[in-house]
Amino acid sequence: MKKFIRLNVVSILYAFFIFIPLELMINVYRINRLTGWDINTVNKISLATAVIEMCLGTLILYFLTKKWLGRGGANYFTVILWIPYLMLLVYTFSSLFPITERGDNPNPASGLIAIGALFLYPIYILIINFISFLTDYE
Repeated sequence: MKKFIRLNVVSILYAFFIFIPLELMINVYRINRLTGWDINTVNKISLATAVIEMCLGTLILYFLTKKWLGRGGANYFTVILWIPYLMLLVYTFSSLFPITERGDNPNPASGLIAIGALFLYPIYILIINFISFLTDYE
């Protein structure tokens, strides 16, 4: 049971670490309107946040996968389990903060980038799992 809970916690973290950059990228116009910052400033802050979060998130998920999930094959279930948690996060966010201003709609290019990121994310998860599987354990 402990392994099951750890597997789900790691999957939630995987979903959360892709959720933050996607929402920052999609809600650029909303952040611009609410804060009064220039679009370029919002884009730079979103990019910096995404890069920092990806670096720290990779380290956190690597060590959690290595420590909590170990060498078992169950850790590869995280490649699939993050999807329902991401859907839950996106649904909750969109329900709590609906788009009320027509100008807050994201541009189509953001959707294409999001689709590309979501297709590549399972490969990223597999790489983290594989590297944590190959490293030596104490």
